[in-house]
Amino acid sequence: MSAAAPGVATSAAAPAAAVDLPASLDRAALAALHEELVTWPKPGLVCPRDPGAHRDMDASTFFASLHALRGVFARATRAGLARAPFAALIELGVDAEARMLAATSGVNTHRGALFTLGLLAAAAGGLTAEGRRLEPAAIARAVATGFGEGLRTLRPGATHGAEVARRFGAGGARAEAAAGFPHVVQVALPALAGGLARGHGRRAAVVHTLVSLIATLPDTNLLYRGGPDGLRLAHDGAAAFLAAGSSFVPGWEERLLGLHAAFVERHLSPGGSADLLAATLFLERLAAAGPRASTGDPR
Repeated sequence: MSAAAPGVATSAAAPAAAVDLPASLDRAALAALHEELVTWPKPGLVCPRDPGAHRDMDASTFFASLHALRGVFARATRAGLARAPFAALIELGVDAEARMLAATSGVNTHRGALFTLGLLAAAAGGLTAEGRRLEPAAIARAVATGFGEGLRTLRPGATHGAEVARRFGAGGARAEAAAGFPHVVQVALPALAGGLARGHGRRAAVVHTLVSLIATLPDTNLLYRGGPDGLRLAHDGAAAFLAAGSSFVPGWEERLLGLHAAFVERHLSPGGSADLLAATLFLERLAAAGPRASTGDPR
């Protein structure tokens, strides 16, 4: 199976040449999700080489989902451009999730990513409507200021994240978004920029970014699958990998594959970290685009 999804850009190039902002952001979001999927190695996570700690999905499931999600983030961007209320975003999210589940025969591949990237796309649309530049930190803050109250009062659904919140008091994706994505702004974006500056290649920098998130994020996917002990194992293993030179020293792949095997043995999958990696890659693309894309038709 090819690792490339037809119609999804794989490079880090931003959608600067595009003139339609909703379409540009849609392509950027899908490209970010694609890059997250094909990055390897990733402890416990699905990639084209193996399904990680998952028994109900593999990379083909994710590719099917990506195809079904075309246009989803354009609609979120248009909602932001039109200053649509938070309730309208919830409706868009419900429709997007239905598309995903129809394409995957009921398997949840991208629920967290839909939530995170949908909010970021809507916030980017809102900033563009105000004539502001699409800078990563500004977009993240716009999620907190524009949607924070709605996120804090949103009734929990029947999700793994909601169950973990009840059992362990972890805030999960909703709390991360309401706070303006601190793990993206303070951890992942600096890790990605620093990794790229080291000159070891983009894959090494993206892996370094993911492991930096795993080492710090109170990932509700890990809590759901392994409880506090599982989360602690993930944090400790990721921190040890970073301390040993991360993905910038010889033998790093073998060491990370060892951590991957430990995650798989314990059925641990840091899905929350993967979602925030995709968010980071999405914001990176928007920052590279600068102010050159226009709003298009926000209707």
